[in-house]
Amino acid sequence: MDRTLADIQAEMRSQLAPIYSGRELQQIVFELLEHFGFTRVQTIAYPDAKISETDYQRLQAMLKRLADGEPLQYVLGEEQFMGMSFGVCRDVLIPRPETEELVRLIADRCKAPSPRIVDVGTGSGCIAVSLAKLIDGAQVTAIDVSEAAIAVARRNAERNDAQVEFVCKSIFDDNQPFAPSSLDVVVSNPPYVTESDKQQMSRNVLDFEPHLALFVPDSDPLLFYRRIAELAAQWLKNGGMLFFEINERFGKDTVQLLENMQYSNVELHQDFYGKDRMVSAVWNAK
Repeated sequence: MDRTLADIQAEMRSQLAPIYSGRELQQIVFELLEHFGFTRVQTIAYPDAKISETDYQRLQAMLKRLADGEPLQYVLGEEQFMGMSFGVCRDVLIPRPETEELVRLIADRCKAPSPRIVDVGTGSGCIAVSLAKLIDGAQVTAIDVSEAAIAVARRNAERNDAQVEFVCKSIFDDNQPFAPSSLDVVVSNPPYVTESDKQQMSRNVLDFEPHLALFVPDSDPLLFYRRIAELAAQWLKNGGMLFFEINERFGKDTVQLLENMQYSNVELHQDFYGKDRMVSAVWNAK
């Protein structure tokens, strides 16, 4: 039988109450119903509107996944980033609002005509695709060690009509041929969560998002930053720029690392929460 929106909302809140509450719960209810074609206005104004049995069964399957702790973005299969829709699954991290700030910083600082850009550890491709769309004439290459992530990123480039080249490569494997030169920008949001930070993380991140893209050993929290900075020193032209998203606990350490490697104009940038979140630097070959 068909069920009303009022019935469905009550059922959704009951099933999800053990995990979500308050505004977060209401937001999830709205987003799920939007997925089935009901706007927020319709959901509020027309509680007697009906949902079909087919959609009800689909909704039940989604609610079960949510009740098991799976993030809403994976359940819906997409997330919004920089005004675009990106497909997401458990092969890639869910794009975060903080990373939008990194993209805006690069778009603001990059003044080169038709800049050549490499995104290291592209994941869903959100940074690479956004830069390709935002910066006129940008020639963007995105690399990742995960073939599954590259497949997701390539679909997202097609989804958003962005011209991006994709390369599957480990930055620690010197035998894999990938040696760009005269780049204007190297950007990366690499793994930066230390193993000891796991205990502070929510279950829906730990159990569902790819650990390959999240974690770094406690013994060397700047492992990826050091390696990418070494490669960027080979790839960037004089005056080219390196951009990182960082762990807020290691902002000053990251700045010191880059200064020790002879990068200049090293800057630490805060996100909208006032936390150290990004670092930018300029490469000038000696």
